[in-house]
Amino acid sequence: MSNAASIVAVVMVSIASLAVGAFGLRLSRTMSDFYVASRGVSPVLNASAISGEYLSAASFLGVAGLILARGVDMLWLPVGWTAGYLLLLVFVAAPLRRSGAYTLPDFAQLRLESVVARRASSLLVVAIGLLYLIPQFQGAGLTLRTLTGAPSWVGQLAVAVVVCLNVLPGGMRSVTLVQAFHYWLKLLALLTPLFFLLGALGSRSGGPGAGAVLVSDWVEPLRGDHALYLTYSLVLATFFGTMGLPHVVVRFYTNRDGRAARRATLAVLVLLSGFYLLPVLYGVIGRYVAFDLVAAGRADSVVLELPSRLFDGPVAEGLTALLAAGAFAAFLSTSTGLVVSVAGVVSQDLVRWGAGHRPGHRQGIRTFRLSTVLVVTVSLALTVVSAGVPVAHAVELTFAVAASTFGPMLLLGIWWRGLTARGAIAGMVVGGGLSMGAVVSTTFGIATGGWFGVVMTQPAAVSVPLAFTTMVLVSLATRASAPEHLAQTMVRLHAPEHIDLNRGSFHPERWDRRQSPTPPTPPATSAPGGGDVTP
Repeated sequence: MSNAASIVAVVMVSIASLAVGAFGLRLSRTMSDFYVASRGVSPVLNASAISGEYLSAASFLGVAGLILARGVDMLWLPVGWTAGYLLLLVFVAAPLRRSGAYTLPDFAQLRLESVVARRASSLLVVAIGLLYLIPQFQGAGLTLRTLTGAPSWVGQLAVAVVVCLNVLPGGMRSVTLVQAFHYWLKLLALLTPLFFLLGALGSRSGGPGAGAVLVSDWVEPLRGDHALYLTYSLVLATFFGTMGLPHVVVRFYTNRDGRAARRATLAVLVLLSGFYLLPVLYGVIGRYVAFDLVAAGRADSVVLELPSRLFDGPVAEGLTALLAAGAFAAFLSTSTGLVVSVAGVVSQDLVRWGAGHRPGHRQGIRTFRLSTVLVVTVSLALTVVSAGVPVAHAVELTFAVAASTFGPMLLLGIWWRGLTARGAIAGMVVGGGLSMGAVVSTTFGIATGGWFGVVMTQPAAVSVPLAFTTMVLVSLATRASAPEHLAQTMVRLHAPEHIDLNRGSFHPERWDRRQSPTPPTPPATSAPGGGDVTP
């Protein structure tokens, strides 16, 4: 395989991403542009951007590798990652958009009216974002090393630089266009070689090779130790974790209104369902012709290595280069979304703690840009420290943390009036503490045996129910401390935007003012883009 073809493919993806992002720079002028693209993204464009952001290295490379190595049980990953958006569509999408928030801490402040709850949410957003960024940078380094022989830090640094250049100028405006472009590039990068691979596989003489597809433990589910628990835990993590990922949730704030949010989510379900058929096919083909990658510990590279197993010369090089371009786009799109969501929280909350006042327009944009550089730098440093953590398992644990913290807070906060700030904080501490304990155990290689070790491997089946139970019980015990403006908030979350009702005066750029009692406000009128205007 020629190194030059893969290098050219990666460089072209980077240049194209910067060019698309530069077009978004022309449209970015306000803080709302930087944080939520002024809430004016169409459902189709937003669905493409959400899909591009969501389909990370674990989707593009990891699913095929896991199918190759572990068989039918791993089908729950693409099923769960897609079904998570079904829960978003039904329970979260429209109310979250109507909230008018920029970030998850904004929503926590609006619903719970607690600075402590907001700051706890801010710390969780940063922790989840960094935890998800690490495998993206690791995957980029491993991919370029596999394709070109370059050191891992070259790929990590390349992704970091391109992400910064995309985010710094135009914020969410630029990112939206880039991620929409990345989705269609990733789909094309997987779909085009697949036609060649299936044709070549069909023309092969003889049966499957050393991997024999019909091995019983590969085609039959629930064959390993503790398989039933691990499967249910994975289902809970992926179903509830999707709604708790900061870079996923922030996308719903960019829709024009709640109806547009639902339409965008429905389109995402279609786009994800079509995409996730492809990595599964790559895993099955790999079982026929590249099963030796499992023994070599390189199952994650099966997508990149299949062309060279079935073709020679320029055809193999061209198909591999196209797959390399898609893989690099996966790293870029997910990393970009994560950086935007985490930098938004850092600039809105963590920096504000030290500032002691609400920043103005120019200072706010400057703070966002500085936070972007800080987040990328810290992520690179953590990537070096945690280089030994398996990439796929790190992503699974990220979903478990999100499912154990923000998932319950969003569902109960939107649909149950009884949730209090103390209940939400207690639930996030319990669920987050257990799931983050699993992260620490994995990161530092702490060996544990028995059922405790199994729970540390997949904590969601324990941590998610505990988080829900803790939030409910503590909220019932502290029902006297219910938020003062709860009625207005519930109207804001559930009433369609075109209905003229009093939705309160909360705004994410002046959230600190909500803490003091506010006089009754006259009915709000609907502003362009679904916002609320009060005299």
